Amino acid sequence: MLATAWGAAVVGVRAHLVRVEADTAPGFPRFSLLGLPDSSVRESKDRLHAALRNCGYRFKWDRRLTVNLSPAGLPKLGPGFDLAIAAALLAADGEIAPGPMASVLLVGELALDGGVRPVRGVLPMLLAARQAGLTDAIVPAGNAGETRLVRGLRVHGVATLVEAMALAGSGQRPDPPAGPPRASAARPEAEPAPDLAEVRGQPLARRALEIAAAGGHHVLLSGPPGAGKTMLARRLPPLLPALAPDEALEAAVIHSAAGAPVERVLSTRPFRAPHHTV
Repeated sequence: MLATAWGAAVVGVRAHLVRVEADTAPGFPRFSLLGLPDSSVRESKDRLHAALRNCGYRFKWDRRLTVNLSPAGLPKLGPGFDLAIAAALLAADGEIAPGPMASVLLVGELALDGGVRPVRGVLPMLLAARQAGLTDAIVPAGNAGETRLVRGLRVHGVATLVEAMALAGSGQRPDPPAGPPRASAARPEAEPAPDLAEVRGQPLARRALEIAAAGGHHVLLSGPPGAGKTMLARRLPPLLPALAPDEALEAAVIHSAAGAPVERVLSTRPFRAPHHTV
């Protein structure tokens, strides 16, 4: 029997929907995972085997099982496909109804006891699902902070595989609890930003920063160690206007793809100071 579910792959900072196709057939016992999976995706078989058994599912592994992640030419990275693969296999086995999953995104890593662990990149995945017309998403409860930033998509946070499969196979899903309004999520940061007025001296560098901020230009700071380059650079973001809603969401997507916690939309422009040896 053939069944499908929807997952998502993050490439860079963009997410692409992935159609997870599972087929069960009689024959020599074998599990084939196709579609450019990386090592963590290929290892999902062992996680699924333990999680399904520990959750009480009587899934039959003694047959030919084929799982295809389409489009096959798109690299699949990370353990976030566990939940979608489990749903497709259980639907192919008749454990859950396959019809209600046609418009649901499933994302999450499975623990051996059936728990659902958070993954990175959930925010761009949700945005891709909304753009593709999906109506629901089932994600780890640990990623709940990112779900509050997406409107127009019903997002359900789950903690266990049993809870996720009950939602995936149900045609009547309850509305998820409402999160805080978006305006409160965009509150200013608690720590005061460095102010250029605190700098004494450096008139030429300060003037250059002011002109760059006013005109939207790039700035190259060059000089010996201790000249004040980083000190001045830290004081450039407060000179810039606040992030527009689209820019704030884009910054949150980058944080999500990098695995950083995303609890709210940024209001000021982020600053990063990587070491010069990078």
